Amino acid sequence: MLALSVNDFLHFVLMSALGRLYGRAPALLTDLYQLTMAYAHWVNGTHQREAVFHLFFRSAPFDNGFAIACGVETAIDYIHDLRFDESDLSYLATLEDNAGGTLFAEGFLDYLRNFRFSGQVDAVAEGTAVFAHQPMLRVRAPMLQAQLLETALLNLINFPTLVATKAARIAHAAGGNPVLDFGLRKAQGIDGGVSAARAAYIGGCAGTSNVLAGKLFGIPVSGTHAHSWVMAFDDELDAFDAYARALPENCVFLVDTYNTIEGIENAIAAGQRLRENGHEMAGIRLDSGDLAQLSRRARRMLDQAGFPNAKIAASSNLDESAIADLKARGAPIVLWGVGTRLTTAQPDAALDGVYKLAAMRNDKGRWSYRMKMSDTPGKLTRPGVQQVRRFYHGDLPIADLLFDEAATATAWAGGVAEYEQRFDPESPHRDLLQPAIRDGKRLHSADELAATRDFARRQFACFAAQPNYPALIDHYLDESTDELRDWLAKRHARTGRQETT
Repeated sequence: MLALSVNDFLHFVLMSALGRLYGRAPALLTDLYQLTMAYAHWVNGTHQREAVFHLFFRSAPFDNGFAIACGVETAIDYIHDLRFDESDLSYLATLEDNAGGTLFAEGFLDYLRNFRFSGQVDAVAEGTAVFAHQPMLRVRAPMLQAQLLETALLNLINFPTLVATKAARIAHAAGGNPVLDFGLRKAQGIDGGVSAARAAYIGGCAGTSNVLAGKLFGIPVSGTHAHSWVMAFDDELDAFDAYARALPENCVFLVDTYNTIEGIENAIAAGQRLRENGHEMAGIRLDSGDLAQLSRRARRMLDQAGFPNAKIAASSNLDESAIADLKARGAPIVLWGVGTRLTTAQPDAALDGVYKLAAMRNDKGRWSYRMKMSDTPGKLTRPGVQQVRRFYHGDLPIADLLFDEAATATAWAGGVAEYEQRFDPESPHRDLLQPAIRDGKRLHSADELAATRDFARRQFACFAAQPNYPALIDHYLDESTDELRDWLAKRHARTGRQETT
């Protein structure tokens, strides 16, 4: 394995989520065709040509209108730390082509042995509200380097963004009540569980049941007991008493193993014995049945028994819709444990995120625009070196504008006037894509996760309150897209080939 410098080692140990989980950024976290394309660029001498790729999603999940960008810092870590170690290269050397020959030449493997990302990355801040077709990440680098990142970046950003957005919706529905991530057992493997816990925390969850995620990221961990604890005893009250003896300051009793009302009565009895010994019952948890009706009944029983401060927690197939309905029905639930529908981001299976080439340097050193044509609505991509400018009135965002940085002067001269009635183009503004890596070097460390969570919650609340927020396309970028699309269509009709220029 390649030796790490002291700085790289400290980065892995102290900073990188990938380093904490894997010990390194796994270079083979990619599809084979990324490596075969990289090899073909290397063979043809096009691997050093500068290119620009954008990572964005085509439509927002959950019909939410926007998404909360998540996984960005992990992606930046990956780009900065990406190395091929000797075990990676030894494996690649075993791959064969369809004729039984070696797939990759030894010279290419030597190139990968010395691989270091040397380009530029601009990214939105983790937790930023972003709209469809707005880049969350922009990579500007030699073609081989930029292309090789595609699969890993999509893997590291798509799923966390999906879960963070789902968590933000759930936390928003819960109002000021804490939401806990209980989804590890239903997550898609170790990586899915850890990534989901981090994303859920950024999206607004107050904590997680996932102890590994707590260790890796400093997320508060929380949990009660399972039905199996109660079932391990001959009597439910004995189970509660035994749990109280072991954890007298951590007693939230799960009351629906057999009969919920009897369970509440037994929790009250256990709580009274706790109080006699100088401790207080923290609360009860409901996990089945009509949660609104049962929680109201439980609240009355607890209050009448002298436990007005005992909290009522709920789990059982919760999501933002279920929580909103329960709150509308007056359920006195103040703590929500959300599992499957959060960690698996139901009902959306995946974020429609893509990573697309938008420009390349030609032989004269000028930008040559690229775009993907498609007969499927929404799959056409826009060319250029894209940026998103967010305009403000005071602290309030009032409009976004997607534009082409490579043609800024023309863009502002020809495009902004179209939107003057919707916002003042001289308003205070901020470009969402900010420098993250320059010449292969990371420019800043990641914010503390709690600070990112606070930022994401403010972002979600702000944009959720503006359902008709204008996410606009600059007039010049729109025109250049149309012109290039028309040119490609005519060229394709003439030659029978679909090319880009």
